[in-house]
Amino acid sequence: MALSEGIKRGTIELLILTLLQDSDMYGYQICQELSNRSKGLYNLLESSMYPTLYRLVEKKLISDRQEKAGKRRVRVYYHLEEAGKKHLDGLKEEYCTITRGIFYILGIADLETLEKWGGAKNETTAD
Repeated sequence: MALSEGIKRGTIELLILTLLQDSDMYGYQICQELSNRSKGLYNLLESSMYPTLYRLVEKKLISDRQEKAGKRRVRVYYHLEEAGKKHLDGLKEEYCTITRGIFYILGIADLETLEKWGGAKNETTAD
């Protein structure tokens, strides 16, 4: 469990910025999209995500805007800024380099080998 939590903490920023490059999203929507795109293997609580969103806004990598949703409800949508796109490119490069190195060490040379190790979990989680 400690490994998966550490990986989540290290990838939240990368994944949020990746989602926002497709379209503006609000917090709950980001959590749902992470779960959907990962086929349920990457679940993030909103309470864990918001500190990262606030930090990204402070760094001016994303911006936020409020929109009315119903009579009394307001949603905060997040938008990827140009600086965020550049930052995302660097994060992707860094993540892929590290992951490739880990795959080399683990002896994972192709998707078939990756499925051998991660496939059983995918099948049970999808049910």
